[in-house]
Amino acid sequence: MESKIMDNSKWPARAVLPIAQPGLIFVFITILITGMLFYFGWVLFAWVSLAVTLFVCWFFRDPDRDIPADEKSLISPADGKVIIVEKQEKCDYLSDPCIKVSIFMNVFNVHVNRIPYDGVVQKVQYHPGKFMNASFDKASTHNERNALIIKTANDADYAVVQIAGLIARRIVNCVKKDEKIKKGDRYGMIRFGSRLDLYLPCDFDVAVSVGDKTKAGATIIGYMK
Repeated sequence: MESKIMDNSKWPARAVLPIAQPGLIFVFITILITGMLFYFGWVLFAWVSLAVTLFVCWFFRDPDRDIPADEKSLISPADGKVIIVEKQEKCDYLSDPCIKVSIFMNVFNVHVNRIPYDGVVQKVQYHPGKFMNASFDKASTHNERNALIIKTANDADYAVVQIAGLIARRIVNCVKKDEKIKKGDRYGMIRFGSRLDLYLPCDFDVAVSVGDKTKAGATIIGYMK
């Protein structure tokens, strides 16, 4: 199902400013409001608005990352904390049993999402849904989400799923079906949220545990066979 709220515009590697492109509109709006408040002399509100502007700039920060060179390594698609590592006999996105790794992003994390592993996008699968707390496991099946099903050069399939959370209200995805993608490339974000799920082949060699902190594009989640 196609999303009516997703932004499918092509996202450049990085804009001139170290701020993610989907966040620029929010930065512009808060700067405009702050300027107007100062202009009309509402100084106290203006200073509060300035603080909000600085937070918005910080929230949408888009730092460069050193991508691991190991060809077999699959990297984290998100900054955050690993909350689930488990084997599943049935997977909503893959035809075979899989390993699920879930990463929860809090409001302090960088929210730019990156491609975990080279491949070709087989399907872009959007599901409308609720906006419950993304740390709950049922968020994987109840919340609004967008999945990429990707086939690697070795004919293995994996999926990476953006899941909106309690505050998040907009999933941004910038890749399309049949597009060739490269490990570490920016491909989207979830504005003001929330969680990424990975569904990996059963023979995947997991290198993280529950509680580990991750950085998108830098932390190795494990290795493809």
